[in-house]
Amino acid sequence: MVKPAVPAAPELLVLHAVRLRGMTTGTEAAERFGLDAEAVDELLLDLQAYGRVSRGSFAGTSGWSLTDRGRAEGERLLAEELAATGLGPFVRDRYETFLAYNARCLTACTDWQLRPDGAGRLAVNTHGDAAWDARVLDELTVLGGVIDTLSAELGARLPRFAGYGDRFTTALARVRRGELSWVDRPRADSCHTVWMELHEDLLATLGIRRGEEPLP
Repeated sequence: MVKPAVPAAPELLVLHAVRLRGMTTGTEAAERFGLDAEAVDELLLDLQAYGRVSRGSFAGTSGWSLTDRGRAEGERLLAEELAATGLGPFVRDRYETFLAYNARCLTACTDWQLRPDGAGRLAVNTHGDAAWDARVLDELTVLGGVIDTLSAELGARLPRFAGYGDRFTTALARVRRGELSWVDRPRADSCHTVWMELHEDLLATLGIRRGEEPLP
């Protein structure tokens, strides 16, 4: 029997949105979890006063990012949420399923960028080999089914996990329409970005550091 979905507190969601995006505007943070934009802007100012977020810019992008204090507070709130819901074993099981497919997604994205040049070397994929690209897209379609199932199962219990499958599928549909950068486009909801964001979401929820991940 599926337990009722458990909504998260606004402070947790805002800190989590900033963590998942790395650097974000207030509008983006609000949109990430369907929050009121004005309320999020006010909350970000409060979090700044407590030293949990800071404004900055990097590589032409500006916005809010977590401080060490903010990251620690976000992790504390996530741990409290998991303890209160008793969903730790369930989330870990889905994380292990995700991890079993993670290398396949990274390989697919790499194959979209590079392919053998016929002389035993890797070269930039110019997308002139229809069979090569079709193989990669078929693999991404399989992975889209995986992320859709995981997002649905997790989102039914923790609503903040909802939507990953739809976002991945939308990006893949754009690729199939000819917008080739949507496999790995940075700072956008590309297939790679969505997959990596779910990875970070699972790690943050379970309190796992990337260097401490188990082998798939």
